[in-house]
Parts: sequence; structure tokens; C-alpha cells
Amino acid sequence: MSFTAFIFDVLSDTIYPARITIENGLFKEVTPVTIDEGALLDYRGLMMPGFIDSHIHIESSMVTPAQFAKIAVRHGTTSVVCDPHEIANVLGIEGVEAMIENASQVPFNFFFTAPSCVPATPFETSGAVIDSSDIEYLLKKDEIVALGEMMNFPGVINGDEEVIRKLEMAKKYGKPIDGHAPLLSREELDKYLSYGISTDHECSNILEALEKKIKGMKIMVRDGSSAMDMEGLFNIEEGSSAVENAGPMNLLFRDIFERGVYSPLFDFIVSDDKHPNDLIKGHLDLSIKKAVDLGIDILKAINMVTINPAYHYNLNCGAIVPGARADYVIVDSIYDCNILETYIAGQCVFDGENVLFDVPEIEAKNTINASKKTAGDFDIHYDGDECEVNVIECFDGDLLTKKTTARLYVKDGIVQPDIFRDVLKISVVERYGGNTVANAFIKGFGLKKGAIASSVAHDSHNIIVVGYDSEMMARAVNKVIDDKGGISVVSEDFEDSLPLPIAGLMSDGDVYDVAHKLGILHNMTKALGCQLEAPFMTMAFMALLVIPSIKISDKGLFDGDSFEFMDVIID
Repeated sequence: MSFTAFIFDVLSDTIYPARITIENGLFKEVTPVTIDEGALLDYRGLMMPGFIDSHIHIESSMVTPAQFAKIAVRHGTTSVVCDPHEIANVLGIEGVEAMIENASQVPFNFFFTAPSCVPATPFETSGAVIDSSDIEYLLKKDEIVALGEMMNFPGVINGDEEVIRKLEMAKKYGKPIDGHAPLLSREELDKYLSYGISTDHECSNILEALEKKIKGMKIMVRDGSSAMDMEGLFNIEEGSSAVENAGPMNLLFRDIFERGVYSPLFDFIVSDDKHPNDLIKGHLDLSIKKAVDLGIDILKAINMVTINPAYHYNLNCGAIVPGARADYVIVDSIYDCNILETYIAGQCVFDGENVLFDVPEIEAKNTINASKKTAGDFDIHYDGDECEVNVIECFDGDLLTKKTTARLYVKDGIVQPDIFRDVLKISVVERYGGNTVANAFIKGFGLKKGAIASSVAHDSHNIIVVGYDSEMMARAVNKVIDDKGGISVVSEDFEDSLPLPIAGLMSDGDVYDVAHKLGILHNMTKALGCQLEAPFMTMAFMALLVIPSIKISDKGLFDGDSFEFMDVIID
């Protein structure tokens, strides 16, 4: 197969006409031609490498890897480096291998990382444990290209033997180690990096990113459904102001910001977690456009989703060069970057209108082992007329939370939420047979009535629920149990749900169908008073203990700064 086209060469950041030959799914010849020779081009648009999402959890799309591939190719994505630690927390190695098997049945490049933290911490109940011997087993697989994000940064800093063994395994097999170090700085960051951890996708401000970059980390800029860090990291004015007050770092970076040229500070654009209703609108194609709108050079933005991740993870793609996989897209122009066609291994998989492959079905087994709940399971008791409580405060588009307090009334021995100050109840129900329930309070959801619940609760995926009324919370949780996993919204006036029977995380349905149902649930949640852009994803991250400052697991309210449990009621 030979043809001529204008190509974007990510190695030289140039555009030129070339004659391309593809054999056995690889680029065999890439030869520049003169304008005269290239006048009769075989493509009406510009040819560039297919996009690579270098850090994503497929489970957050709520569909199987094969179904994810169908929507991703529409947006020019041809490869992903995915960390399957969501399903690993539910099913262990069995879940990881099920993801790899399903992914292998479609023409798309799924690269996997070995989940390093299952469970993420010892302060929660998960469905499985992956130890260092399991990590070695996974790292031997061809599909595994790295050790997944090391979320247990306290374990690294404190030299936990099992954690260190996992890091040493990655070094033994010559595979990079992904990081997860929100707000980690100074000596603690130095200790974390001394074990060879090479990336971070948790930077929420420019100074955090600058320090990590100075110390050798590759910075992933996250553009997900709930965590949208791109605006803060790519904002030149805010970055310049922050550096102005940064002491010694001012000398290093003032010139960079004055010139407005700081693309080299960032290495990758990633999704991390992307809901189906966002995926149907776009993937990395939209992230590229957003980056350019925020001042990043278009050529550098494309490098962040092509050659940069390919080099880091040693992938044979990401550039149009002889010997590389023939994964490429045709776009209308370098500036608009609208996808006209997508090719994988030289074969067209999206022709501009239709995806040209089918996906297999996958069997689901019930992974929800929890008894039905009653209203009393969600009550917090206190002997007195009122009490002061610790409260999780969450924010739209941010995974970080803030510790705050509230003074609440007590009625019939039960602490009452305060709907007027938006202090609601949040609970986590253990789903793996223990049937324990942990209760606390949260601010930021805005619900005026009803409740929402989900079996997607990072990373152990117990059932999480937020509401004002205990009876509604019990109904919402019981709906999730009846559905064998999923998301539910209930009130006095209506009730609906999105079943996710595959590990309580995914549907086997088409992404458009899942997105449609999720959109209905979003609208229902808004009708209950919630104004969060992604309420279910925000709720899911309220159980992720490794992101500061205050979260909740099935074992209780958790202080993410001191890394220990804290009381709900303040004495």
C-alpha cells in the first residue's frame, strides 16, 4: 500500500508532502517529495500520528475496553496506556486479565500498567489484594508496559517493604514507574523520586508542577471529567504571578513566563478518568484544542499526545517513521485538528462517519455482596441537643477536598444535616461481604432532597451515597445492590438507575446508550438541587484516601494529611 500525503513530522515539527508505503501494518517508507510530485495527493487533509492517551482508567468510561475503542477512534485516539486498578480492586488479577482479553479483540492499541496499589491503602476494604509476586507476574506480560501509578506515597516515603519490592520489580523488568503524588514537595518528594518514579498527573498548580519538573518528573496535564487541571497549569497570567512569589524558583522561571513559552514544562496530556457523556463529545482531539486556546503551541500540544508518550513507554507508534506501527489520522488542518479518518496498522477503522469494526460481548458476574440497608444504617447518633462535626468540603472540577466543620442540631438522638448550609450526609457501604457502613458529612453537593448512590467509589469501589434523608439514602443503595452494581438517583418523586454489572464498574452496552442514561441521571440530580458538573465522578473520588485533605472509606472518616482516621463528631 503506497500513497502520497502531506504529513506532520513530530520529530522535526514540520509539515511536508511525502510518499508513504505501508506493509504488514508498519510504515516501510516515508520519503519527502517535491511540491510538483505531491500535487496529486491521495488524502485531502493532513496526515499525523494517531493520538496516545498515556494515562487513563478505561473503567471510568463505564464501558468495556472494546466499546471504549469504538468511541476513541472517532476522535483520533489509536492507543491508550491504561491502568486497570479499578477492576483490580474488585477482582484482582482475574479482572486485569479480563480487560486484556477483551481489549485484544478489537483493532486498537491497548497498553496496560500493572496496578501497584491494590488496595490503595490499608484503611479500606477492597475485593482483592495484588502483592509484589502478583506484580512480577503481570510485569512479565507483553501487554504490560509500566508499573501503574504509585498512589501509596506514604508507603514509599516511609520505606514500606512490600511497596519497595514492587518498585524494584519494575526496575528489574526495565519498565517505567508512574507516580501519584498530590501536593508532595521538598524532602518528601525527593524521597519519593529516589525510587525511580518518573511521572505525575496530580499537579493542581503551577508551582507544584515546576518543582516536580525541576526534579526530573515528566508532567502529565490532566483533562478529565471531574479533574480538569489544564486551565490552572496552562494559564500564563496565573503562572507568572505564582512564580513571582516563589522565591528561588523565580530566578529559574521568570524568563520562561515573560516569553510565554512554557510548553516544554509539560510532557503529556491525559484523561485519567473520562465519563461516557464526555467521551462522545471528544477525547484528546478536544484536549489539544483546549491546550491551544490556553496558549500552548499547537505542535507541542500534538507532541504531548504522540511522540512524547511513545518515547516514554517505549511504544512502537506515535510518529510517521519507517518501522513504526502505521497508526495515523487524517485531519482537516493542523489548527482545527478535526478528525476525518482514523487508521490503525494501516487499516481504516473510522471513515469519517462509521466505525468499521464490531465488538464482542463480555460475561458479567455479580460482585456485589451486600445486604439490603435500612434508614437507620445511615444515622449518626449523639447524646445532646447539638454538636460540632468534621465535614468534607468538595469543589466542582477538583479532586482535592478541604477540611471544615459545622455545628448541627440533634433530634431524637440523631445528628441532623443542614440543608440550608449544604451540609449533607455521605456514607460508604462495604460491598464485599462485611456489610459495614461508615457515615459522615459533606458540603458542596447542594442536594435539597433525595439521594444519589454508586458502586463506583475509587479505588476499592464500595458503595458510596450522598443525601439529605436517611430513608432516601437506603433506597438509593438498595437500588445499586438490586442492579448488581451501578449508579442510582432517588427522590420522593422519581427513581432511576444505570446498571453497571461488570464488576460494578462497567456496562456491556454501547457508549452512546450508556452516555444517554448517564445524562438522564445527571439531569435528575440537577433537579434535586446539585449543580456539580460531574456529580457521580466527584462523589466517587470522595472515597479516594490518597488525595488530600479529607475523605471517607468503609472504615471511617479519613485525614489525608496525617494519613489516619478522624472522628466525625468533635468533642
